[in-house]
Amino acid sequence: MDISFQYPPELLRLLIEAIPKLCKSKKDLMSFFQGVGVSRAALNSYQQLLQTNKDAFNKYHVTREILTALNEAGESSLRERREVLKRVTLFDDFTVCWESDQAAARGYVAQIRELVNVKDSFTRISLERENERRERLEPARRQAEDDRKKKEELEEIRRQLFALFGESNPQKRGKAVEAVLNRYFKASDILVSEAISIKGAAGDGVVEQIDGVVQMRGQLFLVEMKWEQETLGRDKVGSHLVRIFNRNLAGGIILSYSDYSSAAIQDCRDALTQKTVVLCRLEEFVRAIEKRTDLKAIFEQKIDAAVIHKNPLFTPEI
Repeated sequence: MDISFQYPPELLRLLIEAIPKLCKSKKDLMSFFQGVGVSRAALNSYQQLLQTNKDAFNKYHVTREILTALNEAGESSLRERREVLKRVTLFDDFTVCWESDQAAARGYVAQIRELVNVKDSFTRISLERENERRERLEPARRQAEDDRKKKEELEEIRRQLFALFGESNPQKRGKAVEAVLNRYFKASDILVSEAISIKGAAGDGVVEQIDGVVQMRGQLFLVEMKWEQETLGRDKVGSHLVRIFNRNLAGGIILSYSDYSSAAIQDCRDALTQKTVVLCRLEEFVRAIEKRTDLKAIFEQKIDAAVIHKNPLFTPEI
């Protein structure tokens, strides 16, 4: 807030002393207040007093009453208060004052200038500090806002994922789990594509359906999601391995509601000599989202276990 928004007591006192000395005559005083924008209505009673009883018109009393009224008027008289300060601080021709008032007028104007400069400097410093504080806190505020939005997003994903366990329609459930898990990947800062349908020649329709593609450590992995009641055998896993080997990708990720057969696990282990194959259980995702565990970190541990230890079905602690 600048100093002219409301004169502090010390400034008001100095102005009451200075202005009558800067205005040589009583008419000059009225002209001063007219010039700064004080309304005719506010000055009318003083104009009448000046005309009818000039001796009762005291420059100091009039100045005190007008400035006090301006100060109490708040924002509505802000322009006039600023103009008063401007005219007083810029006053430099003291020869127009009574000779006996010139030294005192100079002193009051100097004090007002110093006070205004100090107050303005303090205001500028305060504003600069406040701006610095805002700039310093802005990254934390943005991070807190991002964390809040991410928390809300993960909570919505958790709700949608848990709702799938009550879905009895396999086709509807299968489509829904793809959408929910792809959303979970994105919320975990894992780059992912939506389901991809590959069409054949004209009239052949869709010849291949890909649940998604994720990017980990700059490499692409083909994703297959399965929600079946029976153990996932080598036939279901093998079809995904074929898709992986038919593409120039780093590997593939299979996510299953049910467990994997030992033969299917062995096929994936054998495939690790050429491609990185990672097997996941849906329960891992459920635990991760319940405990707010970093999904990307989980995948990186599983990839490391597959590459280093030839274990496609490594289960990290969550």
